[in-house]
Amino acid sequence: MPDSPQTSRGASLRQRAALVAGRVARDATRRLGRGGGTALPGLVAGRLAPDLIEAAGALPGLGAVTVTGTNGKTTTTHLLAAIAREAGWEPLTNRSGSNLARGLVTALVDTADGTGDIDRRAERLGIYEVDEAVLPTVFDRLRPRAAVFLNLFRDQLDRYGEIDSVAEGWAEMLAGADWAPTLVLNADDPSVALLAEGATGRVVWFGVDDPEVALTGIEHASDARFCRCGARLSHEHQFMGHVGHWSCAACGRRRSTPEVAATRVRLDAEGSDVEARIGDASLSLRVPTAGLYSVTNALAALAAAHALGVPSDVAIRAVAAAGPAFGRQERFTVGRRQVRIWLAKNPAGLNEIVRALLAASGTHGVEPRYLLAMLNDGIQDGQDVSWIYDADLERLAPRVGALVCSGDRADDMALRFSIGGMTPVAVIAETEAALDAALDRTPTSGTLDVIATYTAMIDVREAVARRAGVGSYWEEAR
Repeated sequence: MPDSPQTSRGASLRQRAALVAGRVARDATRRLGRGGGTALPGLVAGRLAPDLIEAAGALPGLGAVTVTGTNGKTTTTHLLAAIAREAGWEPLTNRSGSNLARGLVTALVDTADGTGDIDRRAERLGIYEVDEAVLPTVFDRLRPRAAVFLNLFRDQLDRYGEIDSVAEGWAEMLAGADWAPTLVLNADDPSVALLAEGATGRVVWFGVDDPEVALTGIEHASDARFCRCGARLSHEHQFMGHVGHWSCAACGRRRSTPEVAATRVRLDAEGSDVEARIGDASLSLRVPTAGLYSVTNALAALAAAHALGVPSDVAIRAVAAAGPAFGRQERFTVGRRQVRIWLAKNPAGLNEIVRALLAASGTHGVEPRYLLAMLNDGIQDGQDVSWIYDADLERLAPRVGALVCSGDRADDMALRFSIGGMTPVAVIAETEAALDAALDRTPTSGTLDVIATYTAMIDVREAVARRAGVGSYWEEAR
């Protein structure tokens, strides 16, 4: 990919000064214990040099890739960054998942040295997770060479509105682009697949081709039910919500055959064994995190790598060796117990967590699950928490050994589980006390699964990390 004029000359003096100021703000935030400095540095630097969004796209010599969608952005970005490293490149990425405009600038701040310079620019690939509603506001400024679109589910309706409005924003964004980015699209999600109709560049499809992992019933979290022509979509196979092998009898639209596909999937409690097709090659892959949605995230990263020309064996090796992304099935050892953290922010994602937890079995048969369920209603979580009633929590009832509910809306979460046949042993709003109560009720050498919305996940992850004697999330990210 040829260098842009800005790439050739590097960051301007003003941009470098702004990045240094951002570093000062980041370091001060961390010293004062006010968080990881994933937003404020970008706000400071962006105020001093408003064109740093453009720089995030132009400074990496290998160009930029955006990753967006409702679920899986952080994990897919994490996996693609691992692939880039395995390919010998230097990823420039917002590792901690700060995906608004300020988070993109913070990625530059974290990469810059003490003089505001970014070294090894010729070998750098920008890999940016971008919020699905924010992407249309920064797409033309970043000018990515490839754009990954994962899925669209109901999420924070008080902020985003219905999925159709987000999809329309994406389509308008692509229609207005004066260059031809490669689109990496989930063939199984009809809302995402329709973006190909306006594509001016290459389209690389990814998806699941194994009907054995399809759902046997209809989930309440099925969102995209109608085609663009207005007719109801039908599904031969459904994998999660509305995602699957779809078609429209009225207009003939249907799922495209994916270039990157999982042709055989075997799910277990810790991950998945996958036979993958990448172009003409067939390869075996161990996805090291649980759930079919983890398989889809891996396919998205592999498809993006394929679009960028990374050899398939290199990409497969990197995905298999990559650990979990921040707060997404991270594991910690606290005493003799394991703690695993799951992020849940909408019905589709929570259903997949339930599905993954139900896959667990032990040497003496089916093991009970010990849970800490945390519900917050901050701006980053979504202030409308009614979505918890659209998740099929009832499936967990036969498997719960002990349940503690916590968070700002602990009572709401406790009520939802109670309706589903699971009475919490404790309802404690405060994070530290709830974590202690849940650990006390988890058998020695057992696993506590923490299911938390975003801001609750940030809090409990820090509390667990302190008990486990590991670094804060920003230290792990660096």
